[in-house]
Amino acid sequence: MKAAVLYEKFQPLVIENLELEGPKEHEVLVKITASGVCHSDLHYMKGDREHPMPVVLGHEGAGIIEEIGPGVTYAQPGDHVVLSFVPTCGRCSYCVKGRQNLCEARYQLRGNMLDGTTRLRNGSQEVHHFNGLSTFGEYAVVPEDSLVKIREDAPLDRMALIGCGVATGVGSVINTAKVKPGSSVVVIGAGGVGLNVIQGAVLAGAEAIIAVDIYGNKLENALQFGATHMVDASGEDVLERVKDITRGEMADYAFEVIGSTDAINQALATTKRGGTTVVVGVTPTGAELKIDPDFLHLDRILMGCTYGSCYPRADMPMLIDLYMARRLKLDELISATLKLEDINSAFEALDQGEVARAIIRY
Repeated sequence: MKAAVLYEKFQPLVIENLELEGPKEHEVLVKITASGVCHSDLHYMKGDREHPMPVVLGHEGAGIIEEIGPGVTYAQPGDHVVLSFVPTCGRCSYCVKGRQNLCEARYQLRGNMLDGTTRLRNGSQEVHHFNGLSTFGEYAVVPEDSLVKIREDAPLDRMALIGCGVATGVGSVINTAKVKPGSSVVVIGAGGVGLNVIQGAVLAGAEAIIAVDIYGNKLENALQFGATHMVDASGEDVLERVKDITRGEMADYAFEVIGSTDAINQALATTKRGGTTVVVGVTPTGAELKIDPDFLHLDRILMGCTYGSCYPRADMPMLIDLYMARRLKLDELISATLKLEDINSAFEALDQGEVARAIIRY
């Protein structure tokens, strides 16, 4: 199969013909129909985070099951699925307490499958998996626990976005922060995930939704997705603008969706007394956050968020139903649809802030 391989950081992906071994126990073979190009993958390409290499990246995908391995009971060939980059075992202490996004299985992968081996080869060279998925290839062998079965009338190219950006962004509002109707929300970073934070705030019934970014095109997108105000951080004083919009009180909730410690502090500064700041963005490994403890002393809450605190098999079908009912925007998220051979161009556009989401269609 064709796949995009990262051999070393600071280098472009290389399109290769790889060998893919069939599924083993509790694994399935999925024909990937589409994959989103997400900033989380870019972190590894730019060296912000470490991963065993060579590796086939990609973690935001959807497809159709072609083959199942021994012991698989959840799905059958022909099923349409969204892939979850967090496998949920249903047995660990996190899963049984309803925190499936923190499942222990996620931390057993480390570039391999759950049994500690790989299925990808380039001749004699072993190639690693990414989050047990590797959606930048025409096919993927994935754990059964990483599958979310979905309705067959939903367009699979759009469904790929549910697997990360949508679940993370909407979930950070609904599940993590539990935003209340009538509240004010600041979203720092109006990229692909930030737009979904904005959509989540709309669904939660927020009254003021303030998008903050340095790119004018992203701010215009934010208005389309439900932002009520936009702040151009490249030329405006963010704190003064938020203060003005909220009539001096600052925001009930602030979401940092960039992956920057400076942006986290900015989000804290826009949060009112008794408000909540949520860190959604992924910072470089080893980054250190310095904050003024007085921000927390005044009943502010600073909290992290991974994968929108979601339960993939419950939340993803719900998000798809909202899309099919035209209450969630997915079509508008897609700035470009490309072939696998154009994937490096997609990452360049992402790095330059030119797209909300590009998708690779197979």
